[in-house]
Amino acid sequence: MSVVLETTMGDITVDLFVKERPRSCLNFLKLCQLKYYNFCPFHTIERNFMAQSGDPTGAGSGGHSVFATLYGENARFFEAEIKPTIKHKRKGLLSMVNNGEGLHGSQFFITLSDGLDYLDGVHTVFGHVTEGMDVLDQLNDVLCDNNNKPFKDILITHTVILDDPFPHPNGLEIPPQSPELSEELLKSHRIGVHEDIDDTDGKTA
Repeated sequence: MSVVLETTMGDITVDLFVKERPRSCLNFLKLCQLKYYNFCPFHTIERNFMAQSGDPTGAGSGGHSVFATLYGENARFFEAEIKPTIKHKRKGLLSMVNNGEGLHGSQFFITLSDGLDYLDGVHTVFGHVTEGMDVLDQLNDVLCDNNNKPFKDILITHTVILDDPFPHPNGLEIPPQSPELSEELLKSHRIGVHEDIDDTDGKTA
């Protein structure tokens, strides 16, 4: 059960733990099919810790589960799946973000280091990276401000589902095509996705 996350830094392929984390995987896969993650930024990156995305607002406090699309705002979050235990023990694990009340929405992070066991029982590991570890290395090295927000925008541009074992819930309307990446979406109060900044350009040694 694989998904390719196409990003402005490169492609990341993940395999999902469908049997162990059915609700988290269903939520993630259906949000991918809705193109919900298209143009979501990696809004928080902490070196040797994690890279977080899944909030369309980019603020780090937004986003909702696929169940909100089906059942309304009261279903914005769903209960975390913490059993059976899957530990945050290695780099490249995909984990749903706990909203502080033991609930998950749309936000997820990818571990950038081994031995993050202190996250166990709080956030829900539901997959792991199988290809694109070099992209994780690049994410780990990006320059961020004091709030761990990258100075240059890094976006998920597209999600490609290679395998989905879950039937569509009744009422879920899948868009016929992906949204277009507009100039408005590329604008940023920081360094935009397609901007190249070279501080040495035009200067002598």
